[in-house]
Order: sequence, then structure tokens, then C-alpha cells
Amino acid sequence: MSASARTIGYLGPHGTFTEQALLSDTTLATCDRQLFTSMPAVLNAVEAGELDLGFCAIENSIEGTVNATIDTLAFSSELLIQQEIVIPISMHLLGLASTDISRVTKVLSFPHAIAQCRQWLRTNLPHAEQIAANSTADAVAQAAELSDPTVVAVGNELAGSIFGLNSLAANIQDVADNQTRFVTVARKGVPRITGNDKTSIVIFQRDDRPGSLLSILQEFSARSINLSKLESRPTKQGLGDYCFIMDLDGHIADEVIADALKNIMAKQAEVKFLGSYPTAGNGSSAIRAEANAAWSSAQTWLDSLRSQIADETN
Repeated sequence: MSASARTIGYLGPHGTFTEQALLSDTTLATCDRQLFTSMPAVLNAVEAGELDLGFCAIENSIEGTVNATIDTLAFSSELLIQQEIVIPISMHLLGLASTDISRVTKVLSFPHAIAQCRQWLRTNLPHAEQIAANSTADAVAQAAELSDPTVVAVGNELAGSIFGLNSLAANIQDVADNQTRFVTVARKGVPRITGNDKTSIVIFQRDDRPGSLLSILQEFSARSINLSKLESRPTKQGLGDYCFIMDLDGHIADEVIADALKNIMAKQAEVKFLGSYPTAGNGSSAIRAEANAAWSSAQTWLDSLRSQIADETN
């Protein structure tokens, strides 16, 4: 199926950071694009077969994991990540040209975006009420519709230009090097190995006992597998019941990755596979190649020993 014949859903309205990230990929930009009001709605539509692909934010360098996305992938769907896209995030305070920042009473935005600007807002708008919107673009659209000089929104310049608001302050995020990671998901399929890949999994421990997490991590350490992400999430099954979200450097086609996951499944925990896909950055391909070569050499050595086992027919 050609890219233009595929449908892809993402968080709207027009002007979201999600749309900005999607349009940065020439292949995704040619898909039939559909807007949704939430990220779980996007993922659920893919799961139901209403879309070929979904595109959602999954992690921010300031605020961490986007829980709405990772929880849906971990607990409510069987979707597989196909790729990741990382873009720099520049937050702007957007409002009417007549707005006096000292008189602002309300700040509208997506909660994750407000959190990325927490210090700036505390310093410059300490008394303004912070109001959650479905997305940064939705916040900008609401502020534009209200046309009230005391109401502003936090979003990007694209949304400001779409809805006719001015940038009253630029780059208001608390950390200059602010980035958000987005993923494309589908109902099935694992992209081919590139040598610069990432594998995402969810680990559900069978037994909550001292050292259980350590024993799982040792499976990766013993094979020189780097974990680029490790965090716990409540399973929603009861207080204190947690699973672990992990990103590994490598692909399920790598023998060492496959061997580690097989051992964990056999001995320690249930593993939910979220996908193996090309990384947006440089990753650690050299380290992975070295580990794979060492594993292959060890396998060849073991096979040579086993080949000497006496045949019972002789």
C-alpha cells in the first residue's frame, strides 16, 4: 500500500506539536491525515482497524513519559511501534497584540506543556489560573475565540499563526534543550533491522520478591545490552502493583536481544513486546555490533562442542 493510500491519526486540532512532528517526515506527510481529540482515541482507532497508523507523543525530555500514550500501549492495545521521531520543542506565550502580560489572569494549554514551562510561569505569571486543554493547539484556538487580552495560551508559533495570536514571549520552556519523542504505531509488523534500532518492552514480574528486578536487569547487563529507558508504571491491578517500561538498544532480530528476552520470559517475568524500530538518534550501533559478534562467536564455539557428541546410532 502506498503511503498516500494509508490513513494516519494524530492529536488535533491543526497546529499541535504532534502535527509539526508528523509533517517533518516526508512519508507520513503524504498519508491521509485525520485529527483526534486525544492520544488514546488515536490509538484505539488504530486498534479497531479504523486507521492504518497512529502518531502520538510518548516522551518529553523535561516532563518524561506521556502517560496517556504509554498506558494505552501497555495495557489496552496490541499495537506495535514502527518508528520514532524526535523534534525540538519551543514554547511560546500566545495572545492578542493588545495583551499586557502583567494583567493576564488565565493561561490555557495542554498539561504536559504547562509543566514544561512551570518555572517561567511561576516567575512571570504567578497569579494566573492555569487551565488544561486537550492540546496546545486546542488551547490556542480557545484563547483566540475568547479574544480576551487577559487570556493567553502556551503553544507553538504554528498554532499562533493558524489562529491569529501573537507571540508575547518566546522559548519559555524551563530547559533550553527541550525535545519530545513521537512514535508511529500499527496493528502489526516489525520494521527490518537497521543496526541502529531500539526495542520497547513492558515487564510484568510474576513474583514480587527482593532482588526480582535486579535478576531481570542482570540478563541485560550480562549481554552488554544498554537500557536507554527504565521506569515503573502502576498496573492498575492494585496499590503497589507495578510493571516496568524499558527501551533497549538493539532489535529483536539481534540474537543477544532475543536471548535476553527469552530467558526473562522463561525464568522471571512476562514480557509484552511493544516493537523494534529505527532510532531517531545515533544509538549505540558500535556497541551492539560488538556484542552481537561476541555472542555469535560464543554460539559457534558451543555448536562445535555439541557437534562432537557421540551419535547413539554408532
